[in-house]
This record gives sequence, structure tokens and C-alpha cells, in this order.
Amino acid sequence: MLDALPDPNGAAPALVDPFGRSITYLRVSVTDRCDFRCVYCMAEDMTFLPKRDLLSLEELDRLCSAFVARGVRKLRLTGGEPLVRRNVMSLIRSLGRHIESGALEELTLTTNGSQLARFAPELAAAGVRRINVSVDTLDPDKFRAITRWGELPRVLAGIDAALAAGIHVKLNAVALKGVNEDEFDAMIRFAHGRGMDLTLIETMPLGEIEGDRTEQYLPLSAVRADLARRFTLEESSHRTGGPARYVRVAETGGRLGFITPLTHNFCESCNRVRVTCTGTLYMCLGQEDAADLRAPLRASEGDEALHAAIERAIARKPKGHDFIIDRTHNRPAVSRHMSVTGG
Repeated sequence: MLDALPDPNGAAPALVDPFGRSITYLRVSVTDRCDFRCVYCMAEDMTFLPKRDLLSLEELDRLCSAFVARGVRKLRLTGGEPLVRRNVMSLIRSLGRHIESGALEELTLTTNGSQLARFAPELAAAGVRRINVSVDTLDPDKFRAITRWGELPRVLAGIDAALAAGIHVKLNAVALKGVNEDEFDAMIRFAHGRGMDLTLIETMPLGEIEGDRTEQYLPLSAVRADLARRFTLEESSHRTGGPARYVRVAETGGRLGFITPLTHNFCESCNRVRVTCTGTLYMCLGQEDAADLRAPLRASEGDEALHAAIERAIARKPKGHDFIIDRTHNRPAVSRHMSVTGG
């Protein structure tokens, strides 16, 4: 049963799941569309949602604000690629009011970097202080092969623009066996040399893709052991509110994160829920159980039905996910693609 924590100021009660975990982090996919087709995320010939099925930007603002009113302190916009959503900056500027009021600690986004050169100054002006940029390789040809449509120089120019605008950038790299495992040393030095953190991520079994996932899967336990032969990895208490666990690399002075849903899941401290661009709330990335928030959102101008739907959903948040990859489980743990829920 959902625990409702009373607020001495009379505000709506915070959200706490059945396992006593406070829900303080919301990830919202503003679109399922993307201008890349990364091999571990999408099929090359994707069918995207009809635009009429998507929540409007005004509805997304109202939904996010309802969660902020219930204790969410970190809001991350994702996709697909969030910056390809038409007029998305109007949403980001509007949500920035929660930063100004102090209700929200952080407004951030995960991006492939393709549109950053265009939007970085506006993002900084809207209150975005930190972003994650997905870069799986520093080899232009390999980058093109992984993303199918992406151009590395354009992404690097976007990163330059974000840094120049005063936005802290963290690079995310999915560890892919036989693809980029020989590049991690160079990526660490590249990121740390520019004051950026780097987080390595195990590939996750979401959605049908071409090929066998066991051919891609590279356990980060093995990666970390290999890196430790050349770098001094010092344990760090640094946390960003997400699932990454960090070490400090003594030789560079920078931080290196590991997101390990398969070799060591991070469910025990999960404070996150995800909402899709159609208003579907997933209480766990690795489970199919979901709640429709679009219907209560559109049922009335008031938010009572929306808050009730959120409460019922959080009361069903599971203890952990069902991710597994091996030769007998090489099909996705869940059928939806990563671009639907935004990771």
C-alpha cells in the first residue's frame, strides 16, 4: 500500500512505494522519434507513433508539474531524441519555473547531441545545468555504423556548444562487445581531459532489434577489471540521483560511472519512474506493468483524477526488474523499444 507522507505546509503528500523508496526522480519521454537509429536501441526501419497520440507540450507540462507537487526533485527529459520534438524549448522554458521556485532541484535531459549546437544557449538560459550525451565511440566511421545515421563531428560540435554555455556534460557509452571495448581508455582520457564524467552502460534487453543481443552484451564487471589493470579506480560516494555507481580515476582526476542492470542490478535504491510521450507511466524500466495517465489528465481541468492515478500506480511499483541476457534469453525482456520509455 502507498504510504502518504504528510507535509507540514499542507502540500500534497510525497510518493513512497511499497518498499519504502521515495519517488523523487521522473524521466519523461517527450517523443519516441529520433534522428539516429542506434543498433542496440532501434530497428533500422522503425514505425513511430502517430503525432496525434502524443501528449501536447501543455499536457506534458501539467503532468510533470503534478509529479513535482508530489515530491519529485529531479526531472529528466528524454526521447527518442528530445530536441527533435517541435517547439520543445517552450516546454523546457516553462518547466524552468520549478527550478526558479526551488520546487525542483534539477531539470536535465539525455540527448544524442545532434541538435546541441543549436539549442545549448537556450537550454542554459532555461535553467538546464547538466546534460547527458550518448557517445559510444570516438571513431567517426564506427559512430556512423552504430548510429546508422549519425555524424560524430556534429555531436562533438554540440558538446563544445554545451560546455561553452556553461552546461556540465556527462558522456554515456553503451558497452558493446567487439565494437567499442578497445576504446574505453581513450574515451576516459577524452572525457576527463575536458572536465566531463563518463558513464559506461550495459546493453539492456528492450525491444526487437536486428541481430542477437548476446553478440552485443559486454559485462561491465569484466570491463572494470580490465580498466583496473591500467588505471587506479578509487571508490566514490558521488551520486547524481540515477543508477550509476562511480569511481574516481586517479590518473585523470575524473569520474567514471558504471550502470549495471545485468551484472549487478540497482533496484534496491530505485527512486525513479518513467512516463512516455503518450502519458503511460512505467513504474519499472524492466517490467511491462504500466498505468495510463493520459485519460485522467484529459478527464478534467483539475488534477484530482491524475493524482489518484499516480498514487495507484506507485502502489504497484515492483521491487526489481527482470533483465537477463544469455543464450537462452536472447529475446527482449520487454517488447517496447528503449526509445519509447527513454531509458
